[in-house]
Amino acid sequence: MQLKLLRNALLKLSYAGKTLLIDPDLGEKLSRRSIAGKSQNPMVDLPEPIEDILAGVDHVIVSHLHADHFDEVAKARIPKDIPLICQPGNEEAIRAAGFSNVEPLECFVRIGPIVVKSQPAQHGTGPVVDIMGKVMGFTLEAPGEPSVYWCGDSVLYPPLQEAVAKAEPDVIVTHSCGALWDGTLIVMDAQQTLDLAEQAPHAVIVATHMEALDHASVSRQALREAAEARGIGRDRLLIPADGETIELKGPVPA
Repeated sequence: MQLKLLRNALLKLSYAGKTLLIDPDLGEKLSRRSIAGKSQNPMVDLPEPIEDILAGVDHVIVSHLHADHFDEVAKARIPKDIPLICQPGNEEAIRAAGFSNVEPLECFVRIGPIVVKSQPAQHGTGPVVDIMGKVMGFTLEAPGEPSVYWCGDSVLYPPLQEAVAKAEPDVIVTHSCGALWDGTLIVMDAQQTLDLAEQAPHAVIVATHMEALDHASVSRQALREAAEARGIGRDRLLIPADGETIELKGPVPA
């Protein structure tokens, strides 16, 4: 498995012979409004041209319809006939954007040898959850590949913790920028990311969704320093830079 972080939540995965694109936000730097009054968004450029990002993609996964996960440029540039998985309830809006091969992730979907399963996620706490709307996480499993738990835009909350414990993944992808909405945490911050790492001691954590939006409260450096203070080393917590590719191996067969 190869995981390439492009920017924010945008990942390109090479997994079980397939290339998956997750949560495409392809907009130019500073092309969208500020969220926290600090800067227009996204605050950084994509690390490579859009045509290179889209090259070879077999399947797209869209976790929800916020612009930093599926923006207008992505809707315009991604081929309309590409297979696209989304959370239930978003399929009609995506079809209305011209996409013809849309499948909601009700329970699980197969992509060749890959099984994609829906997992719980909650985009904040209290009244903010209704403002943010429904989101999803998911797991990936395939023979010979590490199992992956992609947390999505979620805080650390009991259903997610229970799902991770049940799935026992080899790799957990977190959104760890500590984004805030009216002072309320809407994705994991450093403490929640490290709590999850301690609760899943056999998994490698890959922290993403960092340093791209102006309502974030946690930098890569701050997360690394917090991890070191808690004794969580670089072998357990990976914090890729934009454009960086990470290779992750599955468990050795017994």
